[in-house]
Amino acid sequence: MPRKKTAASNQSTKLKAPSPVIKYSSALDEKLFSQACKKMIGASQGQNGIGTLSEKTIHSVLKYYYAPNSDYHEIKIGNYVADICVDGEIFEVQTRQFNKMRDKLSYFLQEHDVTIIYPIPHTKWLSWLDMETGELSPKRKSPKTGTMYHIFPELYKIKMFITNPNLHFIISLIDVEETRYLNGWSKDKKKGSSRCDGIPVGIYDEVRIDSHADYHVFLPDTLPEQFTSKDYAKAAHIPQRLAGVGLNILLEVNAVKRVGKVGNAYLYERT
Repeated sequence: MPRKKTAASNQSTKLKAPSPVIKYSSALDEKLFSQACKKMIGASQGQNGIGTLSEKTIHSVLKYYYAPNSDYHEIKIGNYVADICVDGEIFEVQTRQFNKMRDKLSYFLQEHDVTIIYPIPHTKWLSWLDMETGELSPKRKSPKTGTMYHIFPELYKIKMFITNPNLHFIISLIDVEETRYLNGWSKDKKKGSSRCDGIPVGIYDEVRIDSHADYHVFLPDTLPEQFTSKDYAKAAHIPQRLAGVGLNILLEVNAVKRVGKVGNAYLYERT
């Protein structure tokens, strides 16, 4: 169900929305995602060729997946442009660097509900492009798996906004075929390499954070009643440094509270 819309400002472009124009349901629609991939990847490759997709392609695919009607894309609101705006509700696809959204969020959140759509590569297949020979290696599955917890460092960059009730998030766990240049600093030229293309090929899952209560999704059932960041890292299967950032966020939105210490480690409880 859509949230109750805030009134659009006089400076925003107001559109009468036919139904449906925005994907409010959390149910995955693989057919719709495939259609968005074909539409945007084909257009990008046809116009620009290899080496031009990267975040822009992922951004475009998700924009068309969540709002198939392009009439609601790139809507000017004040001095800014929203990726998607339907009846005053704004959706922004952001692949990284949430800190660059601070000025835009400061303006949008005054009068609008804003949902940030954040893609995380769940399963990734990697190919390597030799810049000298032009040879492309066969794709291989990366041993790393992306999870919803990987949004924590980005949330930290906009920590000053996350308690605002008008701010919401969609974490979109997608499968990606990625091509990287063999231009890194290591002997095999892979460490420190730069990305050539990142092409979405499927959607695995979606997590929606519409209210502070929804942040409890980040607290695994296996956590003890009282726990440290080390306990949290183990239960969530994430590095302890990431667990520390996550608990900082969960403390900010009152999903957890500090109840004491064990040695130098804080003890936490769910709220």
